[in-house]
Amino acid sequence: MGWFLLSLLGRALRYKRAFDSEGNRQTDTHTERPHLKILDQNKQLPGFSEHRERNSLAVTMLSKQPILVESLIMFTIVLCVHSTVWDRFSWCAIALAIQAFYIQFKWDNLLRLGSAVFQFRAGANSGLFPACMAVPLLGIVMKERCQAAGIVYFERFGIIVASTGMIIALFLSVIALGVTKPVPTNTCILSGIAGSLIIYTMKHSLTVSEVIEVLEVLLIFVYLSMILLYLLPRCFTPGEALLVLTGISFVLNQLIKRSLNVTESRGDPIDFFLLVVVVGVVLLGIFFTALFFFMDSGTWISSMFFHMMTAVLGLGVVMPWLYRLIRQNPLFWLSQFLSQTQTRVYLLAYWILLAALACTVVLYQNAKRSSGSKKHQASTITRKYFHFIVVATYVPGLIYDRQLLYVAAVVCLAVFILLEYIRYFTIKPLGHTLRNLLSLFLDERDSGPLILTHIYLLLGMSLPVWLFPRPCASKATLPGTGALAPYSGVLAVGIGDSVASIFGSTVGEIKWPGTKKTFEGTMMGIFSQIIAVAIILIFDSGVDLNASYSWILASISLVSLLEAYTTQVDNLLLPLYLQILLMT
Repeated sequence: MGWFLLSLLGRALRYKRAFDSEGNRQTDTHTERPHLKILDQNKQLPGFSEHRERNSLAVTMLSKQPILVESLIMFTIVLCVHSTVWDRFSWCAIALAIQAFYIQFKWDNLLRLGSAVFQFRAGANSGLFPACMAVPLLGIVMKERCQAAGIVYFERFGIIVASTGMIIALFLSVIALGVTKPVPTNTCILSGIAGSLIIYTMKHSLTVSEVIEVLEVLLIFVYLSMILLYLLPRCFTPGEALLVLTGISFVLNQLIKRSLNVTESRGDPIDFFLLVVVVGVVLLGIFFTALFFFMDSGTWISSMFFHMMTAVLGLGVVMPWLYRLIRQNPLFWLSQFLSQTQTRVYLLAYWILLAALACTVVLYQNAKRSSGSKKHQASTITRKYFHFIVVATYVPGLIYDRQLLYVAAVVCLAVFILLEYIRYFTIKPLGHTLRNLLSLFLDERDSGPLILTHIYLLLGMSLPVWLFPRPCASKATLPGTGALAPYSGVLAVGIGDSVASIFGSTVGEIKWPGTKKTFEGTMMGIFSQIIAVAIILIFDSGVDLNASYSWILASISLVSLLEAYTTQVDNLLLPLYLQILLMT
């Protein structure tokens, strides 16, 4: 499969060069006047219009080439996963991949024509193919891991995750087909076949209560989509919105389910901590967005009301909710948890120093910006400083205390979102200051009213830690390549993406066809991740790969190629697929 991918890229590159040389010859012909008469005469020939149509078709194919290569990489990932994990859901996943490939082009056409219901982020394709497959594949590999460990509860949860991801993907397909005019008959037939196969498999795999749970998540997804996409225009592509809203819908549904069945709920207190904090900050944002729609948020009265209501909702809603779930005072539990061992105290002190270093970098870069160059933006290398700081933060936590890292990442996420609320609503006294400080680090993906780059970075590093199936792993680690799954964010985003960006922007010359990414950057990203895996093997005694080095190399290479061709937020997408491949 890898040789097939390389051969296809080579053919595409040769085709592009041939087309460019043909265009240059036509340009040279136009510069010489004797040939203009010949060209005018050729316009009268019967085959001249067909030749022009073929050239325009070639231009269209070249413009779609990155999407086609990205789709080819995605098909390779899907086949690699199901070559190891094959069951009744594998046919559903393959059918879903085929229909998502076609639906992605329908969504791209809607975005180009401006016919989409909401305003999405410009400068990128819809990204529905990689987004539609992430949640189903994650559920399938989670099911297989927990089934091998004999944990029936989380095995069933993996089936629910896979089924819900497929149903939400089908829902977006129906929306695209309903809005597209004229209705694409062939794509409708394909989506109908895929939907029938998925529903038939769900009928024979899920109980009635599990079907109701899937429909609950779908209903929450629909309502959140209408609310958040209306309130936050141009912040997401359809694929990014699918991933973010699906995650929030799952968290909200799980929190409601466990709150109603406290006596039957399972899980560690840190799991409940994640659910309550995520739902709390999301509901807080929706509340203040609706409130400040009717009043000015930049006044001192509004700012005092913001701080007061944040304290009231935190102490009056979030804390009692968490107390009901963990059955002890949340503040006492958190303080006892953080000071439980001396190692945790040392890690917390080390992380505080790194946080101070990150703040120093922000202040120093803003101090360098002179008053006459307000449009100056931080370079790629400067932004990657934060990636390396985050790597230095997560690696010791993964080696010495993953539970502490789990809780600390949840706290950091809540702090980042609250600071973004303060910046977005210009809450005094820090609102204007945060706007000026963070404007230096904006990139083309921060085209909406929110600045989400740093939040995506935190999510990309934390999701492999949060999604790691601890109950299904003996001694808190999975056998083989699964032991590297919690390091997926560190490898894909912290090291691979950073090194690829730095080397690609400084020494890269050979660009991948149709993209701005370079071959040198991708190769250095792969090489750096391999070195990082070797270092992890030395320092983390819990990682035993069992000679699975070829699978690790293939997984890192596929995810690095996906990074080169995707136009989605790679901080969110790459760790998920690397974790899926490593857990397979």
